Order: sequence, then C-alpha cells, then structure tokens
Amino acid sequence: MLDVGNLIIHSAHGICQIDDISDKEFSGTTKKYYTLHPIDETHGLTISTPVDNDKIKMMDLVNKEEAENVMEVFHADGVDWIEKPNLRIQTYTAIVKTGDRTEIAKVAITLLRKKHEQEALERKFSEIDKTLLSSIQNILYKELAIAFNTSKDAVSARVNQSIKEHL
Repeated sequence: MLDVGNLIIHSAHGICQIDDISDKEFSGTTKKYYTLHPIDETHGLTISTPVDNDKIKMMDLVNKEEAENVMEVFHADGVDWIEKPNLRIQTYTAIVKTGDRTEIAKVAITLLRKKHEQEALERKFSEIDKTLLSSIQNILYKELAIAFNTSKDAVSARVNQSIKEHL
C-alpha cells in the first residue's frame, strides 16, 4: 500500500501526490480510498480512488538510479518503426500503458528520431505521432526530473543531446 505524501504515476492523471488514505462508505460498503491530486493541477482537482482498484494503474516514481538507467536508453536503439500509422499508434500506446519506463523511453527515442528525420527532409511529423510523443514527454520527463531533482526542460535538453550524438 502507498503512503500519504507519495508521488505516484496515475494512469489517467499523470504524476499525482497522495494527500490522504481514508475509509469511505458507499451503498453500505466501506472501503479504503486514496485521495490524491495531480501535481500540475492548478484548478484544485481532487481524485478519490479505492486502494484495491485494479482498473486504475498507480505506480511509484522511479528513483535516481532507475532514472539513470532510463536515460541510457536514449543512447540506444528504440523500438521498430511501424509504417502503418494506426498499427504504430496502437502498438506504441500499448507499450506506454505497460508502465515500463525503459520501454516507454524506447518508444520516445523512436518517435524523436523520426521527428528529426522528417524535419531534416522538410516534411511534417504526423499529428498522431506528435500527440503520443508529447504525452510521453509530459509524464516521463517530469518523472525523471523529479528523480534528478531538476527541471523537465533540463531532462529534455539531456535527451536532445543524446539524440544529436546518435543521429
């Protein structure tokens, strides 16, 4: 079980902080609930989810050592590029949903390299790929930034440097 104050990855809301763990009663049944909020939420969103909810995936953030291992992925090959856009997005999204940061980083590096390749050829990077990449960057880079006690921009710069070195 997670503790109050923990930062976690919530499958629907990104990085959240657990504010409370309490018993709540609904329809005569009492269950333990996490009360949490997305760390970037400025509108005061509060999320309440049962501790035993299997439909919502919640994971601890990576520590510094794990984050370094993830960063090493940006020096390696990514996943195979899939030419068919619908199959590509379906496959890559399935990888992201596993929560495996190493595999997510491989998808990110593949998309980033394709984006740079398209830009070098003065072609557009597809919107669907851009949306997936942006989603990965928003959560993964933020998580790595927390592990390194730095900014998301600093992580992005480090990733971009790795890409330039390996193009």
